[in-house]
Amino acid sequence: MSVFATLVEQLADLLHPLFGLSAAAAAIIAFTALVRLLVHPLSRAAARGQKARAALQPRIAELRRKHGEHGKNAEKLQKAVLELHAEEKVSPLSGCLPSLLQLPAFFLLYHLFSSGSIGGEPNALLTHQLLDAPLGGRWADALDDGGAFGGAGLVYLGLFAVVAVVAYFSYRLSRRMTEASAAMTGTAGAGADPQVPGAAAMGGVMKVMPFMSFFTLVTVAVVPLAAALYVVTSTTWSVIERSVLYR
Repeated sequence: MSVFATLVEQLADLLHPLFGLSAAAAAIIAFTALVRLLVHPLSRAAARGQKARAALQPRIAELRRKHGEHGKNAEKLQKAVLELHAEEKVSPLSGCLPSLLQLPAFFLLYHLFSSGSIGGEPNALLTHQLLDAPLGGRWADALDDGGAFGGAGLVYLGLFAVVAVVAYFSYRLSRRMTEASAAMTGTAGAGADPQVPGAAAMGGVMKVMPFMSFFTLVTVAVVPLAAALYVVTSTTWSVIERSVLYR
C-alpha cells in the first residue's frame, strides 16, 4: 500500500500547481482514468462478446428444438451449446472481467484513506481535501461538521447530484440494451441461456443492472471521500464508454 500511496502523492505533487489543496483529489480522478484506460481493451472485448452471444441465440434456439431441454436431452443440449460457444470463441462470462479488475484499485483507495499511518509514519494524504471536504472523511463527518449545507456537506451534495444524473443515464442505457437484446433473441427478458454454466447468474445480474448505478449513492455516502471520488469517476466513465461501445 505504501507504493500506492507514493504514486498518489507524486501525482498530487504534479497537479498541485493547477489544483492547489485539491491536487490529491485531482490525482485520484487521474488515477481512476488511468485504471479505466488499462481496462478499456477488456471492456471492448466484453462488448464484442455480448454482441456475439446475442448473435448466437437463433442457433441456440435451433439446438433446443433439436435436442429438447429435459432429461438426458438436457445434457446433450448443454454440451452442444458449450461446443457452439467454444467454436465461435465466445465466453459467457467475459463481461464480468472489467468490473472485477477494478475492485483492487477501489479497495486500495479505501484502505489508504482509512489508515491513520502508513509504514509507521502519519498518513500525509489525510491532510488533503476536495474544496472543504477532507479526502479521508465521510458524509457522516460532514453532517457533524457544518451540516448538509456546510462546506464539506456541499461537496457531498455536488457528488450526489452527479451520481444521480449518471445513474439516470445509466438506467436508460441499461434498459435500452436489455430491450434490444430481448428483441434480437425473441425473448421477454435478457435471455440468459440456462445451458451455459454461469449464464443464469449473469442473467440475474443483467436484470438488476439498470438499478445498480443508483446504489452508487449509498457507496458515496459511506466510504471515504477519496474512494467515493473513484466510484463517481469510474461510474461516469462506464456510462460514456458503454454508450459508445454498445451503439
